[in-house]
Amino acid sequence: MKLRAKCLLVGDAAVGKSSLICSDGTLKNYSMTTGVELVVKCINIPETPHSVEFYIFDSAGKEALVDACEKLWGEPSLFCLVFDLTNEQSFVNCGRWLERIRRHCRGFRVPGVLLGNKSDLSGRREVQASVAKEWAQSQGLEYHETSAKEMDSSDAPLLSLARAYYSLYQEDCVAAKNLTLG
Repeated sequence: MKLRAKCLLVGDAAVGKSSLICSDGTLKNYSMTTGVELVVKCINIPETPHSVEFYIFDSAGKEALVDACEKLWGEPSLFCLVFDLTNEQSFVNCGRWLERIRRHCRGFRVPGVLLGNKSDLSGRREVQASVAKEWAQSQGLEYHETSAKEMDSSDAPLLSLARAYYSLYQEDCVAAKNLTLG
C-alpha cells in the first residue's frame, strides 16, 4: 500500500532545505527558493510492504516571501523544520516557524522532525546536538542531523516521518474498525 502525505519543508533562508530533497543526490545550482516548490519523493517503510509518497512543499525561508508562501501550505500531514548547525539564529527562529506550522494543523496531531543541516561544517558549529535535541523533545519532535552536501543521513528524517505517518494511519484504521463494531 502506498500512503500519500503533504509534508512542509520550512526554515530560514539558506539553511539547505532544497538541497536536502534533491532527488539524485547532486546539489543543484544554488538559487534561492522564492515561492513554494513541489517535490515528490517515495520512502519505503522497512519490514513492511508499505511506502509513503511525500508531496513535499519546499517553502521559501526569506521573511519577505513567507506570508505569500504560507497561503499555499494548506493543512499539512507532516513537517520537517530545518536549521543550519552553523547559524544559531536559524535555530532560535525554529520556534517562530513551529508556531506558523501549528496554526495550519488546526489542532490535529501532525508528526514533525527538527533537522540540523550542514553537519559537515563541524568546525563552524554554533548549535550543539544536545541543545537541539532537548528543544525538539520539548516540542514533541524527533531530532536528526545531516549534511545535504555529503548526503549524509539525508533520508533518515523522511523515514522517521514515514513511520510516524504509517503509525497514525494504523491508529485511524483501528479507530474506524472499533466504530463499525460498536
